[in-house]
Amino acid sequence: MTNEIDKELSQKYCPRFGQIAVEKGYVTSEQVKEAVSEQIDDNIAGRPHRLIGRIFLDNGIMTPQQIEIVLNELFKREKY
Repeated sequence: MTNEIDKELSQKYCPRFGQIAVEKGYVTSEQVKEAVSEQIDDNIAGRPHRLIGRIFLDNGIMTPQQIEIVLNELFKREKY
């Protein structure tokens, strides 16, 4: 059940999460592409679905504080 919720969140927010993370200078567009590829590989291999922010955190690319900043910006933009 949680995995399905993560997939739904991923489809809605991940493209924008990556865009905001690039805008903030936390990651490059290439790192976003690599994270999406890793996400797809996980899904194909039957591993639990991970959100892009989790992949960045797991790989040491972003800090929890940076992820929080991106999420706050993401949800702020969602209101408009």
